[in-house]
Amino acid sequence: MTATESPVVTVVPQGAPNRRNTELSLLVFAVLVPVLAYAETGLALDGRLPAGMLGYGVGLGAFALLAHLAVRRFAPNADPLMLPIAALLNGLGLVFIWRLDKARQLHPNYPAAENQLLWSGLGIALFVAVMALLKDHRLLQRYTYLSGFAALVLLAVPAFFPDRASDFGARIWIHLGGFSIQPGEFVKILLPVFFSGFLMVKRDALALASRRFLGLYLPRGRDLGPILVVWALSLLILVFETDLGTSVLFFGIFVVMLYVATERTSWVLFGVLMAGLGFWAVARTEGHVRGRIHEWLHPLTTGAGTGVGQIGQALFALGAGGALGTGLGQGHSWLIGFAAKSDFILGTIGEETGVAGVTAVLLLYGLLAERGLRTALAARDPFGKLLAVGLSAAFALQVFIVAGGVTGAIPLTGMTLPFIAQGGSSVITNWALVAVLLKISDLARRPAPGQLLQPETVR
Repeated sequence: MTATESPVVTVVPQGAPNRRNTELSLLVFAVLVPVLAYAETGLALDGRLPAGMLGYGVGLGAFALLAHLAVRRFAPNADPLMLPIAALLNGLGLVFIWRLDKARQLHPNYPAAENQLLWSGLGIALFVAVMALLKDHRLLQRYTYLSGFAALVLLAVPAFFPDRASDFGARIWIHLGGFSIQPGEFVKILLPVFFSGFLMVKRDALALASRRFLGLYLPRGRDLGPILVVWALSLLILVFETDLGTSVLFFGIFVVMLYVATERTSWVLFGVLMAGLGFWAVARTEGHVRGRIHEWLHPLTTGAGTGVGQIGQALFALGAGGALGTGLGQGHSWLIGFAAKSDFILGTIGEETGVAGVTAVLLLYGLLAERGLRTALAARDPFGKLLAVGLSAAFALQVFIVAGGVTGAIPLTGMTLPFIAQGGSSVITNWALVAVLLKISDLARRPAPGQLLQPETVR
């Protein structure tokens, strides 16, 4: 090499393997905690280790390893915390569902843990498929209006199927023989895709203000059209399907993304005002919604021979747990009935692990949403930023709606607690949601060509 020649610098991609190794070590922890919780629950209920403990541990570990290998292969630069958090929540959910299954000798119930494990496996399969097939999240922008149309179809379809007494007034399921599906769950991904593509085109017009009132810049009247359309559609969902949860989630995602796209606080205030007025009007005419609000306002009232309502029972369960809980397998939240495995599974967590356990679970949810928002900040394209915000908002809003309903902070909606509660449609959709976030994160963290990477800690 002569004096005028420059030395050849070899770029060693050390950062990505470091993140994946961090993810793998966290996944070991995420599998070990549910297995130990499973063992403790079995000892409390039967005085011995559960017979299926080995199979549960191997199955959960295999699912986690398969997902990790998919991320390592197809998204090597992705966030290292999302997958372990999702695996930990899913594993804990299986433990609590199994614990409630064991109470069937005391209360008429049907086993659901095995079915939930199967649905979790299908969710991991969809996760791997999204990681492999979605080469770049920006490809989703091509399907903006197709995603919006598909979301509306999925929201409307349950209204054309006969409702059942087991649905308790909400027409949100499609029943085909012994199989049922909740299509509204898949809307949590389709709507953010549609809103992201739509706001990419319209955000400049929506950000314009016509006048200032009480310190706020008011949007122009001609630009109120989009929020009025979304508002009307959310009310139609509430009227025809009496699905308060999906309606709130649908409208909430749009308002959050609209605020992020335009940076106008006035849109948030208009959204909250319109939502309040609309739900108040529907509650005065729709009996099912009115009943939900009445139970929220009077959770401890008793009906003729029916006893305290579900919210009241959940409050008793949460109160019985105290700071540290009664211990896994030693609570009585199964008395809530069928709902103990859906949104009210948070009552089981609160009773048997106490305030400490509920706080830990909510922190895990908050951390997963925070990593999604961090991905939005790191994304280099506007569509990816909006999509990451929308998906994170959908996840966070659902947790808030469920936790608020169970604790009596807001009216009950009947939505499932993500990853933890029983529900095949929910767990499959949430795994797909995490997969899309990881693909956005991978592109956002991918180094520029020729950039020298250094070993790094989790960030």
